[in-house]
Amino acid sequence: MSYLDFIIRLLCALAAGLIIGFERGWHHKAAGLRTNTLVVVGSALYVMLSIKITQNEGDVTRIIAQVVTGIGFLGAGIIFKEGLNIKGLTTAATVWCGSAIGCLIAAGYYLEALAGTLIIFLINYALLPVDKQLENRNKEDKT
Repeated sequence: MSYLDFIIRLLCALAAGLIIGFERGWHHKAAGLRTNTLVVVGSALYVMLSIKITQNEGDVTRIIAQVVTGIGFLGAGIIFKEGLNIKGLTTAATVWCGSAIGCLIAAGYYLEALAGTLIIFLINYALLPVDKQLENRNKEDKT
């Protein structure tokens, strides 16, 4: 991977992280703009490091697997229980998905990463009103 490729992939990861993080920040979620951007960029950096150090021999997927595990721990820290309610699951899942986007970009799968970024954004943005309606409906059913 050339230095130019490295920079392009890093900037693409930055853009994807900003898109995902903007939506989370807009809705005042625990992991917002900076956190999501850092997760996407950080995941891309680890995978690009793996690509660079395993050029001659080695297995790039070993670091990708460790990124997935590490992000799982980060996501677990975002989830918390408040009475009978659990908060942060969607934000934790978004961080997990954002990490996958960073891995895709680092591997050079730009169109796939763009599609994934847009899907994550749409899920969080467009399905929020539906989710709220379902939540309110569930509360009404219990009373």
